[in-house]
Parts: sequence; C-alpha cells; structure tokens
Amino acid sequence: MADPSSYRPKPGQIPDSPGVYKFRDEHRRVIYVGKAKSLRQRLASYFQDLSGLHPRTRTMVTTAASVEWTVVSTEVEALQLEYSWIKEFDPRFNVKYRDDKSYPYLAVTMNEQFPRVQVMRGQKKKGVRYFGPYGHAWAIRDTVDLLLRVFPVRTCSAGVFKNAARTGRPCLLGYIGKCSAPCVGRVSPEEHRELAEEFCDFMAGRTGTYIRRLESRMTDAAEEMEYERAARLRDDIEALKKAMEKSAVVLADATDADLIALAEDELEAAVQIFHVRGGRVRGQRGWVTDKVEAVTTGDLVEHALQQLYGEETGDSVPKEVLVPALPELVEPVQEWLAERRGSNVSLRIPQRGDKKALMETVQRNALQALGLHKTKRASDLTTRSRALEEIAEALDLDSAPLRIECYDISHLQGDDVVASMVVFEDGLARKSEYRRFQIKGFEGQDDVRSMHEVITRRFRRYLAEKEKTGEWADGEIGLTEEDGRPKRFAYPPQLVVVDGGQPQVAAAKRALDELGIDDIAVCGLAKRLEEVWVPGEDDPVVLPRTSEGLYLLQRVRDEAHRFAITYQRAKRARRFRASPLDDVPGLGETRKQALIKHFGSVKKLRSATIDQICEVPGIGRKTAETITVALAQAAPAAPAVNTATGEIMEDATDTTDATDATDVTDVTDAESETTAGSAGEPVSAGSSDERRGQER
Repeated sequence: MADPSSYRPKPGQIPDSPGVYKFRDEHRRVIYVGKAKSLRQRLASYFQDLSGLHPRTRTMVTTAASVEWTVVSTEVEALQLEYSWIKEFDPRFNVKYRDDKSYPYLAVTMNEQFPRVQVMRGQKKKGVRYFGPYGHAWAIRDTVDLLLRVFPVRTCSAGVFKNAARTGRPCLLGYIGKCSAPCVGRVSPEEHRELAEEFCDFMAGRTGTYIRRLESRMTDAAEEMEYERAARLRDDIEALKKAMEKSAVVLADATDADLIALAEDELEAAVQIFHVRGGRVRGQRGWVTDKVEAVTTGDLVEHALQQLYGEETGDSVPKEVLVPALPELVEPVQEWLAERRGSNVSLRIPQRGDKKALMETVQRNALQALGLHKTKRASDLTTRSRALEEIAEALDLDSAPLRIECYDISHLQGDDVVASMVVFEDGLARKSEYRRFQIKGFEGQDDVRSMHEVITRRFRRYLAEKEKTGEWADGEIGLTEEDGRPKRFAYPPQLVVVDGGQPQVAAAKRALDELGIDDIAVCGLAKRLEEVWVPGEDDPVVLPRTSEGLYLLQRVRDEAHRFAITYQRAKRARRFRASPLDDVPGLGETRKQALIKHFGSVKKLRSATIDQICEVPGIGRKTAETITVALAQAAPAAPAVNTATGEIMEDATDTTDATDATDVTDVTDAESETTAGSAGEPVSAGSSDERRGQER
C-alpha cells in the first residue's frame, strides 16, 4: 500500500487547464483514468487527508504509485481522450458497464452486392445497417418473417447463395415468395438493392408513407378489376401493420430519442436504455456496473453515454437523449454527441407529458434489472472478497491474492504438449491476460518437467521486463512501451496455482527458486480429492467443501484446463490437416487454392509435370520446379481407414481442399476473447467440453 504523498506532484507543477490524467500502480499498469476542467483542482482533491476521501477513492490512491496527465485544448477533447484511454487500458478503478448478454441486432449487409438480412451480435461492421438492439433473437426473426412477404430480401448465407447460383435452383424461400431469388437472376442486383433500401426505410420508422403507397396501389388494382393483385397488396398491408403492432406507439409525435434510466445503491448501478424511433420502441438494452469509484448519478450518466455512443456515428446517435440527471459539464458532452451525429443533439431531463411517463417505465425496468442482478449474483462482491480472504488464510499469505495465475499442461499420449496460463484478478477472469505455451525443451509425456519449463519461461520473461524497466537500477520504474503500457508478462501474481499435486507444485517452486523469486506464493489443486498442496508440506491443506475459497480455486483450475485443452485440440487439428504444399517456400494461400482447384487433389498434383503445373494462373516455371521438388521429397501420407466401414481412404490428406489444407480455426464459445501466446500470437478461448481418458 503506497503513501499518496510519495508521488504527489510538486506545487505549481500541475497546470490549471483542461486535461486527462492517469494513475498507475507500482508495475506501471493504468488503474484509473479521469478528466477535469482544471487539472490542478481535480488532482489536488486526491491528495488530501485519507480519512476525508471516499473509501473507494482511498483504495485507488493507495494502490497507485504515480500520476501523470495530458493537457488538451477543450473539455470536448478531454471527454474524447478519456473515452479512448478507458477503452485502451481497461483501468480496474473506472466505472465499466458490463452487458449480461450480447444483444442481437437486425442487420442489413448493404456492403454486399446482394444485401442480406440477418441477426448479428458483437462489434458493428462498416457498411452494415443495424436496427435494435432487441432483447431476444426470436423477436427479430418474427418481425423479419412478416416483412419478407412485402420486402423479399435475401436472408440466406453465402454458402447457400453460391450453391443455389451454381445449381440454378433457389431455396425454399424463393419458391414460396419470401425471397426475390437474386441467386438465379429473378431480379437484378439493382432491383434487389432497392428492395433492401425499402426494407431499411420501413425499419427506420418511415412506415406511414409506404403503407399509404400500398393502399393506393391496392385501390388502383381493384378499380382495374385486377383482384388477385389487389388481394396480394391487401395481405402485404396487413403483414406490415402486424409487424408495426409488435412495437406500440409510445410517443405520438414520431420522436427519435434514446431514454436512459438508472437504479443504484452504494455498491452497484444498473442502467436501462430504450431506443425510440418514429415514436415506437425499437430496441432495449441494459448494463450493470460495480461502483468502484465515488460517482454521482450525473457521472454514471456520462459514463453510460460514452459507452453507448463512443463507437457510433450518424443516425445511430438520435436527435434527443433523455436522462435522469445531467452530467456535471453538460455542454462538452452535448457538443461531443453533436460531433458523433453530425448535427445538434438535445440532452435533457424530461419534465412532463408522454416522455416523462416513458422515462418512469424505463426507470422501473432499471430497478427490476438491478434487483434481478443482485439475486443472480448473490452479493457477488462480498462472496469474492470472502473467497480471497479464505485462500489467504489457508495458505498463510500476508494479504489477499488479488492476482492469481493458474497453469495446466495438456497433451494426447505425449503428443502436442501445450500449457495454458489463465489470470484471475479480484476473483474475476481477465481473459485479455491469458497466455498459451508450446513445450519446446523436450519431447514426450512428462507433466512435472513441462510445468517446470512453463513456470521458468513465464517468470524469466517477467524478470527480463523488470530489468528493462530499470526497477533494479535506481528504484524507478520506466516505461516498457511507447504508450506506457507494460509488456506481456510484466505484471506478477501474488499466487501461482498449478493443476496437480505435490510433484507439480514442487516443480513450480523449484523453477521460482532457480530464478531467485521468493515473493510469490505457490499451491496446487489436485483433481481427485480437491486437495490444496503447498511446497514442502507432506500433507495437503483441506478446505471445507462449502468454502468460497475452494470454489474460486476450482473455477481457476477448470478455466486453465479448458483453455489448455482447447489449444491442444486446435494444434492437433492443424497437424492432422497439414498439406505438403505448406512447406513450399513462397507459395501463398491464393496460389495453393488455385493449384488444388486446377488438379483436384495433392495426389494428382504430385503426378503432374512441370509444364502442366505452369498452366495454373500465377504459377511460373521456377515456382513449378520448386513445387515438384518439394512434393517429391515429401513422403505420401499413410492411407486412412474409415473406422465405421473399414474402407481404406486412399491418400485422404491429398484430397483435402485448399481451405482445409491451410486454414485452422480455433473453436470459440460465446465468452471467447482475444488472448496472446508465448510468442505474442492471438488465440481464442474455446469450448469447455473435456475429453476424459487418454486426452489430458
């Protein structure tokens, strides 16, 4: 715990101008980002008597070891820079709203030749029109099913579309009139794009004009005694009206607005947003946050606005934003919203009428969301704190282990031996810190030796980064990157957990001792009886089955196992699906696919002459000679056997298409996040399914 006076800037050193400031801990990790109209006044408030600070603010300033700031010209620039730094550094003491789910949107891919209507989640893509978000994906599909009768836009995937174009036969929706079948040329690309534009206009709220147009066409058809066409138009109108009924009119003046309401207590806050377009509620979403800093309702509103509109532009930012309380500095926030939209945005508190009544509805939703969240998490903050305290007490640690790293080894009968490192901070998984390792020091199955290698490599990197920062030279911590962020492995844990018993724990401890590290605790969790092993002890530490500490260690261990086995399976799949063409120098993915497409398989390519290979577009004679030599040196794979029929599948790997031969995609689940391996390559956290038996 640091003394704030030890890093307090000297008097007169802080400028009296707008800016953004960062607090860093002893390892140079950014733990808090804030903005101020006057940096001098704001930062001075942090360095008063600790007893006068809010408990959360007191925790932050005592965790920090330094403070730095950046001066900007205006308060709007400060708001933009603060948002960028929060997104970049993910500070632990900043308010961060978290979704309890990934909300689905109705998306129209206007960036494609034939736009497609589909359900999308996650990050928004350029050139795609989004509507929503919706509470449930089935609500989107119900609406789309009604609208396809009137706007028969393509909804099929790229594979189905290409297959229909190849065979000349549309899918079922094309036969029943719910797709205009551009895949077989029933409509031109221009006509199909016009349909997609009309679909977007209708979803954007411009419904009255289109329905009146259909009613006029229906009347004209009836007068001309084209009763079948009039009946179809009548049914189209009914379908559109039914789709409109799914979102009731809440604001009679066809308002475009977002309504934001908050429900909060001393520890947490829930925010609910209603998206109103054309006077109708078109989407709803909500977030929950831990109040890790001393914030007012206006501050929470400001953070919600940053998260809601930080990546949005144009019409995604409505003309009007209604909130329960205004931020402390209204004008910069309003100006920032106007910049995002490209025109004026009204930010205000509704006082009377329909908008105030709707805001009360949003407020009730926020209260319900906060109550449901508390019920689901069952005082999660208290539980996590108790779990960390129980671990510290059981392992006789000086303080609660706020950062825990867990390691696991995975292999299949000694092949494809890999290891995982997962990180939990404050009792929660921090997936951006996950790492993966390939065992390089030896071949074969030896979990103890593998664990020693992994721990050695991880903490050798830590010591190297520590030496680079200058911590050993003069006691001051330098920067490891130009932007001030610590490099990989530069942040040490308070506790290392290994998946295993006495041998694995001893190997991990020996690795730390060899590196001269004596301030990191080590323990192991054995699967059989869930015993906790510590170095140098003949008997394990047995935690009660109802212990929150044991439950946290189990979650950490299981997450490490899941991450390791996912990487091991992906590595094994990549090896099984390798192609001899992978070893040909200078041969990229495009030319590999061209070769396979031309010859049909690697087996036929191997028997081809140099002149025949030169016939492939993009393949010159020198490259053809290189391919011939490489394939001649590569031994053909042993024939595979279909275990179901006993049939010998000749040269199974040679018949692999270009995509299978060169592409391996990690299995991912809904919670997957990008992580980095020991060499810095991105990986994905994957499925938690485990295979027992030979695979570990």
